[in-house]
Amino acid sequence: MSMKRTNVYADPEDLAIIKEAAKRRGISEAEIIRQGIHLAAMANRVWDEPLFSRTFEGPGRTPSKAEVREAVADAVRRETGPGTAA
Repeated sequence: MSMKRTNVYADPEDLAIIKEAAKRRGISEAEIIRQGIHLAAMANRVWDEPLFSRTFEGPGRTPSKAEVREAVADAVRRETGPGTAA
């Protein structure tokens, strides 16, 4: 993997924590910083496709509490089948 060098300013307390963690884990401080950069990049990424691509049929409104309970009860009945206790 090709990497690019960059300079950043960091809080001295954060750097001390990274130094201790690197020693404890037996890896370099740079590796911990790279992991942090990767996590930040992934947390801020804009994905090309939505997380959920399937659509679901429904009434086009928020169901009532009773409708939700009934839908869950129906699903439990289907999963457990006849003659089994839920």
